Formats: sequence, C-alpha cells, structure tokens
Amino acid sequence: MTSGLRRFRTLAPRPAPGERCELCAEPVGAGHGHVIDLQTRQILCSCRGCYLLFAPQGSGGRRHRAVPQRIRHRPKFPAGAALWESAGIPVRTAFLFYNSVEQRPVGFYPSPAGATESLLPLDAWNDLLAAEPAFAPIEPDVEALLITRDDTGYEAFLAPIDACYELVGLVRSRWRGFDGGSEAHQAMAEFFAALRARAEAADD
Repeated sequence: MTSGLRRFRTLAPRPAPGERCELCAEPVGAGHGHVIDLQTRQILCSCRGCYLLFAPQGSGGRRHRAVPQRIRHRPKFPAGAALWESAGIPVRTAFLFYNSVEQRPVGFYPSPAGATESLLPLDAWNDLLAAEPAFAPIEPDVEALLITRDDTGYEAFLAPIDACYELVGLVRSRWRGFDGGSEAHQAMAEFFAALRARAEAADD
C-alpha cells in the first residue's frame, strides 16, 4: 500500500516552482483559480479549496470573493457608442464593473500606465445592462462588461475580472511609442481571439 501511494504521488502533476496559493500557501498548478481582495482589488492565486471557500455557495468571509470563469459574447453591441460619448473614453477598449465597496459602477481602460479610471455615469451603466439582458446578471466585483470597438462598431463580453486585468498587463508591458506599436496590437488581437474562443454566445 505504501509503495502504491508513493507511485501515485510521483505520477501526479506537480505545480511549477514558486506557484502557490496566496491565501494558504498550498502548491497550485497551471489553470488555477483566482480570488479577489475586495478592499485592495488585488487578485490572488488560489488553490481549489480556497477558491471554493470564497465562491458564492462557499462559507468564506466578506473580504474575498472567487472570480468566476464564465464568458459571454455579443459580436455587435451598438450600446457601446453611447458609453464612449458619455464617459469620454479615449481608447478602443474599456471594462466596467460594479464595485460593492464603493457601491457604484466603475469604468477603466488599459493604458501604458496601467488601468486608468474613466468617469462612468450611473445612467450609462444601467443603460448598458438594459441593452443586453444576457449581461444583466453580472456579478459585482468579479465580473466585468468588457467592450472594444473597431472601424465596424462595438463588441462586448461579460468577462471575469482577472481576464480584464490580464489585458491591462498586456498593454502596459507591450506598448511602445504613441500608438502602441505592432507588438502591442498583435498581443491585443490574440487576447480577444482567445476570449472569443472561450465564450458562449449571449442569449437573444
């Protein structure tokens, strides 16, 4: 029995060196979940046990919340035009979510300096959710409405907040010069392609 147990441990996948749960220090592997600290907005790597503890059905406290993995996609999202006008967003991509600590919706866009906040009127948030009922059950703090535009119009995702900050990191690390450069634009294109591949279509 002992030798069999040792053999199982040897064959089991092992986490990459240095990857540990930031809540309990247990090793975690690729594809691990994330938990957000609602006070600091810090995203923490988590083991399965801690992730479930802070999931909606879990018994964790109020400071941390598990980040869901669902993604919904709307290829055409005309309501984005009114948002860009009312919030004065100067770039092509922004994400919005409800901050339960501040008790208000907030909007950010990726920039070379990181996540830059844009003023978000309450009416704009309500109008966006009304325009897309499939996005209305968005979870505060941990899910965001991610909107991007190109020359043909706007598209939108209901996305995990960690994916939005992944995009922020891509822009911050790859941006070069005034317009970002080819490397940054390629990285963003690949990010959205991967997001579309993972997403389910928003219900009509």
